[in-house]
Amino acid sequence: MLTIVDHQEVKKTLSQVKTIAIIGAKDKSGQPVNDVGRYLIQAGFTVYPVHPKRQNVWGLPTYTSILDIPDQIDLVNVFRAPKFCPDHAREVLQLKKLPLIFWLQLGILSEESRKILQDKPVLFIQDKCLMVEHKRLFGDR
Repeated sequence: MLTIVDHQEVKKTLSQVKTIAIIGAKDKSGQPVNDVGRYLIQAGFTVYPVHPKRQNVWGLPTYTSILDIPDQIDLVNVFRAPKFCPDHAREVLQLKKLPLIFWLQLGILSEESRKILQDKPVLFIQDKCLMVEHKRLFGDR
């Protein structure tokens, strides 16, 4: 499946992002999620790690679900197998306010998730690394 991304739209929307929930967060050295999470924290974003079992990922309060996060989430970044992504897309629809972006990391594709969110005002991105794209669009902050 070809994913077409309007880079100007991504940059414009990303520039509005302040809070990021990372589903599948792990602070395990050598794991891409660890590198991305630490980068986003250093780039100045408020990061909310989400994992059903892990606690204090990156020294931060860690939530079992995005539905448990008490603040507005601007971007949901998913580091999970494609089969789990539709459930996370449905969780997004349960939030009081929809995020600006639902982002599936590099190597993760979910047509079902895209369809779930297609009629919503949520930018859907898949098979792209948030850290790589942020550096490319905004420079290495």
